[in-house]
Amino acid sequence: MLVVMVSLRKAQHADLAFLMTLEEANYQLGFTGRDLLEDHHAALADDDFGYWIIEAAGRPAGFAILAGLASQNRSILIKRIAVSTPGHGHGRLAMRQLMRLAFVDYNAHRLWLDVYPENERARAVYRALGFQEEGVMRDCIFTAGAFRSLILMSILEHEPAARELRHA
Repeated sequence: MLVVMVSLRKAQHADLAFLMTLEEANYQLGFTGRDLLEDHHAALADDDFGYWIIEAAGRPAGFAILAGLASQNRSILIKRIAVSTPGHGHGRLAMRQLMRLAFVDYNAHRLWLDVYPENERARAVYRALGFQEEGVMRDCIFTAGAFRSLILMSILEHEPAARELRHA
């Protein structure tokens, strides 16, 4: 299998068309939430948010959004991550880079996310990277005429998978 290098680059306003197309596709599949274009524009200008484009072989392959970069609690949220072609390892590689960014560059104590219980592929990746399931927020999202639950997952800076990133 061909191994493709994945990199992260800061997103620009011009990247929002790509981001919103991928975000909508993942929303329709039931994997992620979605935001309005004006919300993305505002968040891009906010120091508390970080938007990254995931690139593979020099082309956009996904995106990631972090929130809480200015948190006094040093608790950073992976608000959203999506890749264009799941199953190629791009998401896992990008997650490792996001974890390094959070713990090394932003000095996070806690990195967390939420995921739909049905998204087993993502949950397996997060567990493999050292995230632990903390609990379930029952019926907290109303979408497509139904309530959905979210599983909270996190990793702390002193846990082995996070410590390993600091020394890589």
